[in-house]
Amino acid sequence: MSMTPAVHQGPLRTALLSILPVGLATAAAAGLCAAHFGLSAAYLPTVMLVFALGAVLVLAGLPRHHPFGSFGAANLTTTARGALVAMLAGLTGERVRDVLAFATVVAGVAAALDGLDGWLARRTRLASAFGARFDMETDALLILVLAVLAWQSARAGPWVLASGLMRYAFVAAGRVVPCLRQPLPPSQRRKSVAVAQVVALIVALAPVVPAGYGRGVAAAGLAALALSFALDLAWLIRNAASANAPVSGQ
Repeated sequence: MSMTPAVHQGPLRTALLSILPVGLATAAAAGLCAAHFGLSAAYLPTVMLVFALGAVLVLAGLPRHHPFGSFGAANLTTTARGALVAMLAGLTGERVRDVLAFATVVAGVAAALDGLDGWLARRTRLASAFGARFDMETDALLILVLAVLAWQSARAGPWVLASGLMRYAFVAAGRVVPCLRQPLPPSQRRKSVAVAQVVALIVALAPVVPAGYGRGVAAAGLAALALSFALDLAWLIRNAASANAPVSGQ
């Protein structure tokens, strides 16, 4: 009898026990925020829809890609970050100018927790490719949501949307160009630019920051992100060309 289902049962069970309380807390917090800030009736359902979709993707990928028997504190932290991103995503379509301070604080907390999940994964010896991907996708969604909010609140022009769409365009291009699907080597530059991009968008949103200065910071962050993607693109193309180059005879 195969033992695979039993092996998978542990992380799935602990994941559910972790995700459900976070989901309930998110619903309660979103309901309170909707009442306090006078948000529309769509806010709470939108927040919970984004959170639920993220939870489904996590649970679907867990059995195949998570090699440990426990969901782990690191993934729980990333789940909490995902809940904060969902609360920000719910603000799309709302009167963002009225809640800029709230959005800035929530985004700041999500950014502050970014380094904690990786530290916890190493501390508990539960680091995995699944956790790294979960963290990366949460970061990508946070950047996209912050870019939308910056544009929606007129704190930056429509060009700021490129900050959030660039990675998804890169992934889409990989479906057409096979060499773009190859794994990239670990890069501190890539991690630093992602953090800088989040910080730049938070600065652009912050109501205490003059709008002109915030736009400049967001533009600088976008330029750094574009350069980082260009370097990765060049590496992938160069690596594919090297792999496909004919070997000369002796």
